[in-house]
Order: sequence, then C-alpha cells, then structure tokens
Amino acid sequence: MASASPAATMSGRGARNLLQFLRLVGQLKRVPRTGWVYRNVQKPESVSDHMYRMAVMALVTKDEHLNKDRLSVRFGSLNSTLGLFSISPCSWSPSGWEAMKQLTQLLPGDLQKELYELWEEYETQSSAEAKFVKQLDQCEMILQASEYEDLENKPGRLQDFYDSTAGKFSHPEIVQLVSELEAERNANIAGVASEPRS
Repeated sequence: MASASPAATMSGRGARNLLQFLRLVGQLKRVPRTGWVYRNVQKPESVSDHMYRMAVMALVTKDEHLNKDRLSVRFGSLNSTLGLFSISPCSWSPSGWEAMKQLTQLLPGDLQKELYELWEEYETQSSAEAKFVKQLDQCEMILQASEYEDLENKPGRLQDFYDSTAGKFSHPEIVQLVSELEAERNANIAGVASEPRS
C-alpha cells in the first residue's frame, strides 16, 4: 500500500480532479490525428503518438540555448490538449483560451497557472522554446507523412503536408532534419517516376 508524508498528500477532491485530468489526457491515445483520417491513411497515428515523438525530438536537441525542461513534453502536450474537447462531452466548441482554462481547472492552482501561462506563451510564440516546439510539431508531421507514403508505397501522395510547412523552418537543427528528409523523399519520388510503366 502506498504511503506519503502528510505534506505530499492531496485532498480527496484534488486527487479526483487529477484523476479526471489524467483520464482526459489518456483519451488522446485513442484519438486519431485528423489530417491522416481526412487523407484516408490506414491506421493513422493517435494524438499521443505524435506527442511522444515530439517529446523525443525535443529531448535529443543539441541546442543549449533552449530550456529543455520547457520543451515538447510541456508545450507539445499543451498543443494537443485542445483535441480533448473534440472527445469530451461538451456541447459547445470553446476557443483555445477557454478550453485551456476549463481543462486546467482540474489541476491545483499553482500548476493551473503554470500550464495556462505555458499555453499562452506557445499560442503567442513569445519564447524561443515555443517557436522551436511549433517547428518540431510541423517537422514531426512531415516525417510522419513520409513514413505513410513509404508504407503505402505511394511517394508524393501527401504533398499537401509538405506544402503547408514550406518556408516555416528556421531552427538550424530542424532545417537540417527537414533537408535530409526532403532529399530522401525526393529520391523516392524520382525513383517511382523513372520506373517503366507496365
């Protein structure tokens, strides 16, 4: 049986709210990313799958000017929490700001304030970390698009995802990743184009 010091315990209401928050977040494991569903991708990744790779991408960055503690695990998860409202029993569609406020009300005051401030920072793109995570989000998306094209053996099929990110990368590490990804993808597209048609 788990035990904790009196200072480390939370009220029954606090624990219930945290459990409710964690259950809402857990639903992201079962929410497919909308863009892939609209493009008829078989077995599309979940929101949580996307968040996981973003977190790993943030973890392996070599940029010492970025505060890794504030990167993808925090910003990326905030970016995805609004997806919860598409699966929650709300009869209305809140704005991002209202949705974030509603969701964070399940958390203790200090954490509620911190997450809301991080959300605002991400939305306004007011820090180097927020800008980096926005680029990670887009980089992960086109990496996933490339993988779906490879799995389906249809190079170039998801071009619109690449088009939507054109000119949006500026962080040197991400620019390098995207450049390598595009070179591989272009080689695959050229290889299919040069194959004799039967």
